[in-house]
Amino acid sequence: MHSKLPSSIVDISKMASVTVTNLHVKCRNSPYPRTSDIQRYPVPDDKVSWNLSWPEYHPVAYTAPGISKKPWADPDNHDGKYKAIQFNKIDGILDRTSFMGQYKFSADGLPLNPCGRTGITGRGVLGRWGPNHAADPIVTRWKITDSGSRCLNKTTGRPILQFVSIRRKDSGQWAIPGGMVDAGENYTSTLKREFSEEALNSTTASPKELEAIVKRVDDAFHHGVEIYKGYVDDPRNTDNAWMETVAVNFHDEVGNCLALFPLTAVSNRRIQLIEQYLQ
Repeated sequence: MHSKLPSSIVDISKMASVTVTNLHVKCRNSPYPRTSDIQRYPVPDDKVSWNLSWPEYHPVAYTAPGISKKPWADPDNHDGKYKAIQFNKIDGILDRTSFMGQYKFSADGLPLNPCGRTGITGRGVLGRWGPNHAADPIVTRWKITDSGSRCLNKTTGRPILQFVSIRRKDSGQWAIPGGMVDAGENYTSTLKREFSEEALNSTTASPKELEAIVKRVDDAFHHGVEIYKGYVDDPRNTDNAWMETVAVNFHDEVGNCLALFPLTAVSNRRIQLIEQYLQ
């Protein structure tokens, strides 16, 4: 893997900052994920910012039943243990800082989504109050012919970029094979673990197969380029809990590394190489 972006890919890490509105669309849609009856309070574009007074704002309160009892989840805000949470800092082995900077709090002591109102309070289905950190590996290569030369788009004459993506059966949407950063885990480890689980189905591999998968992923993910770090416009976001991610591009410039991966999706997902025709 080369530690630079392919020349025809736009380096989004150098793009001008996007507006809050552009980063805050999916998390205002209804119904709330994994429910059929939880409707968000409608939030128009001009009322998203917390800086705007909106006395009429009455968001729906929702935290998925039983979420606080999960071993990886925070306690309920009415639980005495909630007061012990150290927000905006490293809290034991948990990183509760935000890539967006210091986040503020509501009058009742709940962290506020740095990108604004979502129409729902509580945690929804997210485990942590405040930022919930994820990591997304964007694994790419140039499409090549059997002889090893790059395939070109017949219309533009430009090379065809392929990247690994999974299609979720629950929503039908294509997604990057990433996932949540575990407590005490650095995002580099998360990138490797999630790609192995989501794209290579390492959770069902035999010990010998798992050893081979780990070695291949370690070799392939030795170098990467961080292309995004920040807020994610995720449908699960609420006023008090939200997703953030680190996205890293691992590009196989020659085409002899990604080909070694036996792409195998887990049972509830479909995986394949998606082609991006470069303009």
